[in-house]
Amino acid sequence: MLLAILVWLLSFGIVGLFAIKRWWFPDPINALARDFDSHFALTAILTGGIFLIAHLILGYCIVRFRDRGEQVKQFDPSTKMELGWTIAGTVLFVGLAVASARIWAGVHMTVPSQNALRIEVLGKQFAWSARYTGPDGKLGRTSVKFINDANGNPFGIDDADPAGKDDIVTSTVRVPVNTPVLLTLRSRDVIHNFFVRELRIKQDAVPGMEIPLPFIADKPGTYEVACSELCGLGHHQMRSTLVVMTQEDYDQWQKQMLEQLRQQQ
Repeated sequence: MLLAILVWLLSFGIVGLFAIKRWWFPDPINALARDFDSHFALTAILTGGIFLIAHLILGYCIVRFRDRGEQVKQFDPSTKMELGWTIAGTVLFVGLAVASARIWAGVHMTVPSQNALRIEVLGKQFAWSARYTGPDGKLGRTSVKFINDANGNPFGIDDADPAGKDDIVTSTVRVPVNTPVLLTLRSRDVIHNFFVRELRIKQDAVPGMEIPLPFIADKPGTYEVACSELCGLGHHQMRSTLVVMTQEDYDQWQKQMLEQLRQQQ
């Protein structure tokens, strides 16, 4: 009897913690993240309901069929019941997967806007770097032989290429609010993962590949960018920030960065 009560208390306690959202996601900052949260909540309700019902039945069975010193009875299995819950589980699993496909496609299958702000993001052990085009709208030529982290050139921009003279290189990703953004993720050494909780997006950066990642952020603020792929001993230190700014603040920041470049040349 005590075991049944313990099972029931634990079941209600676990479901209750999810219901009150004691530990939940941070506030979303775009429509995609809100869709993700809605789908996750639906999944939690359905699976949580099944979890609770199953454990209520388990507790009942512990009480109803506990050892009373009587002769053991054999119950014949019910093919209809087994077939029923197998079909129901399959329908639930496939249905949730199909419903989530739209959210996945919203990240990975969306054609970026022609006017999207294009930013190149580089992952390396153990830091993130971002590169923006200057007024010419072009990124400069790069080569591994020009890479110099000490001099602020993690991308290996070729100083002889005029297109790279106005490239802005920073350790943070800054974007204007409500503006389509297209990140091009690259890795210089091993697999990293670009993860922003508030956007609900995670995408690997793979050596030798250029991986597009479009998004729109609709809430100004500063958000952590973490590497969520184990990439070495300093993995826990590989953090940066996504700064979502008003258009005016972004333009001012870009102007200041370009002025600093002119002073350095």
